[in-house]
Amino acid sequence: MNIELQQHYGVQFEPELLLEISKVGSFLEIEEGENLISVGQYVKSMPLILSGSIKILRPDKEGEALLLYHLERGDTCAMTLTCCLGQTKSEIHAVSETPVQLIMIPIEKMEAWSSKYKSWRNFVFESYHNRMMELLESIDNIVFNNLDQRLENYITTKTELINSKHIYSTHKEIANDLYTNRVVISRLLKKMENDHKIKLHRSFIEVL
Repeated sequence: MNIELQQHYGVQFEPELLLEISKVGSFLEIEEGENLISVGQYVKSMPLILSGSIKILRPDKEGEALLLYHLERGDTCAMTLTCCLGQTKSEIHAVSETPVQLIMIPIEKMEAWSSKYKSWRNFVFESYHNRMMELLESIDNIVFNNLDQRLENYITTKTELINSKHIYSTHKEIANDLYTNRVVISRLLKKMENDHKIKLHRSFIEVL
């Protein structure tokens, strides 16, 4: 774990902090599609992402969910930080979008490190800021963009996250992320194919 920590956080954190993280942190490897945090769950540790992508969703009472933002290497989750510090139940659902490597930090270390290490304090503040900007971007996308533009933005973001032009999400999964229904997404994807932006295959979407 020291190698991964040094590789991804060596420039950002002090050597002393890296040593503490390696001692108290739990290294996890998560497969694609696994639930990491559920609504109503008490969060007792915060993640440091080493590799992969996690999507953060906000479910409604009917079981549908809206995609809020993604977490990638070097990120942590503002919602998780809030739950940890306030010892409140989670209001979000976190799912691994790709295979993920991460380190889980015990809740009791968060406040102690904030006063002890300037780099940790800056990291937490920056994480709050970045997630807030992503939330505002998601709100702007919903309010100001029509669904076909939201879908194009979603596909662009997805290809960047997985570093591939082939997207293996089903139409239903995309519809869930965009808080709409499968029929609408299938129609819009077909329109994008007719516009030569994508090519629809049996099991994946190829971005042109």
